Amino acid sequence: MIKRILEQVIPEEFRRRKVIVLLGPRQVGKTTLLNMLAPTGRKTLTLNCDDQDDARLIEEKTTTELRALLMPYDMVFIDEAQRVRNIGLVLKKIGDLKLDTQVIVTGSSSLALADDVNEPATGRLIEHLMFPLSLAEMAAETSEREERRMLEQRLIYGLYPEVVTDPAAAKQTLVGLANNYLYKDLLTYRGIKKPDVLQKLVRALALQMGSEVAYNELSNLLGIDKETVENYIDLLEKCFVVFRLDSFSRNLRNEIKKGKKIYFYDNGIRNAVLSNFAPLELRNDVGALWENLMMSERVKRNAYMGSYAQLYFWRTHDQSEIDLVEDEDGQIRTFEFKWNEKKKARMPQSFAKNYPGSTFQVITPETYWDFVK
Repeated sequence: MIKRILEQVIPEEFRRRKVIVLLGPRQVGKTTLLNMLAPTGRKTLTLNCDDQDDARLIEEKTTTELRALLMPYDMVFIDEAQRVRNIGLVLKKIGDLKLDTQVIVTGSSSLALADDVNEPATGRLIEHLMFPLSLAEMAAETSEREERRMLEQRLIYGLYPEVVTDPAAAKQTLVGLANNYLYKDLLTYRGIKKPDVLQKLVRALALQMGSEVAYNELSNLLGIDKETVENYIDLLEKCFVVFRLDSFSRNLRNEIKKGKKIYFYDNGIRNAVLSNFAPLELRNDVGALWENLMMSERVKRNAYMGSYAQLYFWRTHDQSEIDLVEDEDGQIRTFEFKWNEKKKARMPQSFAKNYPGSTFQVITPETYWDFVK
């Protein structure tokens, strides 16, 4: 078993007597982590809400009924909670009970997708995000040297647990994930009326990965209105397929103010969507793969560290640009991603002048480790 960072983080929060929510894509190991968190000898109830019978045990129940169900156990695991209608209201009720029972909830999409009632459980929950394996987790299992050796493999096949533990079947695993799990939650959501359009949209985003995305162009390409494009991308983000970066804009008149760049949480899924597992020497998208890997690794790193840094890209209308602007408590750090370390890069003068005190770093295959660990 490859140890996950959250395996150490979550038990430290049991003393707070709050519902712990663990969100992340399907097949990244959330259920396995739950099993690792269950102490030996403790009385545990596990509900898998992909099973309707389990979901009904907590759906539309009174506080009294929930207390009677949960109180006999030391720990209760509610798996795939996005399947429970009005899950926000259910978790609010559970949180209000203040039971000694530790409740841990997992979901493969934002729980808001299951909520017909806007019933926030804020203050009653501790939320964590779980992703495919990180380079830091892999290095803890093997070594930094070994992970550097495996870099091409990670760029092409990504870091889903089953891909890492059974690399010989990586293509088959990723194609299965892309076909069977990628859209599973989305296609049960009432807002999706054209699943074929959704799949074409994901492919279009894969082709534009790391580039600025124009909703108008996607609208024309797919034959749907701009609002539907934006809605579908929002749903893809809530199901942890992709994530968006907004443009950083504060001081300069010619800064792009409304741009968006879209990345995939995993390189392997992106390549499976395009059915392209060619080696790096046969590809023309190595720079985009490098940028996506580094960006997704930074998202993992910040989430596991409990960092609230905001991530942006920066570009001006005269084409000055920075790949990543990270703003944390007023400290601005900037990064440029270069697969070819011979390509020089420096902070644009206009950015340095308008955001004094900002740092700048070029992330290459020779310099990336401190950036991701």
